[in-house]
Amino acid sequence: MNDTSTPFSRIGGEPAVRQLVKRFYELMDTLPEAYGIRKLHQTDLSGAEEKLFMFLCGWLGGPQLYVEKFGHPKLRARHLPFPIGSDEARQWMLCMRQAMAEVIADEALRSALDKSLDDLAYHMRNRNDPPGGG
Repeated sequence: MNDTSTPFSRIGGEPAVRQLVKRFYELMDTLPEAYGIRKLHQTDLSGAEEKLFMFLCGWLGGPQLYVEKFGHPKLRARHLPFPIGSDEARQWMLCMRQAMAEVIADEALRSALDKSLDDLAYHMRNRNDPPGGG
């Protein structure tokens, strides 16, 4: 059965999610504009890459790989140790938008995911932005 009812299946299942996440971290690792968000991560991005892959699979309507391994995502709580403001949210979305543009052909789906991921990125903020910034 070719299920196209979930974003997970519409983008191509696990292979496409893995490609999206791989590209996302390549961009984070190489774009100077992503320096702020990159420096919050370990030198080796493979652990973060695997966790984001597992999370996105379930978040997009596919297998709940993250929940099965780690339990409820509790995203905001898990990100509290990292200082995340509007700049970091913007940088994260810069990388994700470019990765989605390269991996997800369906423009309507990409647009819907952009809105949801943007909301999620800004929800992760846990510090005030400097006056006059953000």
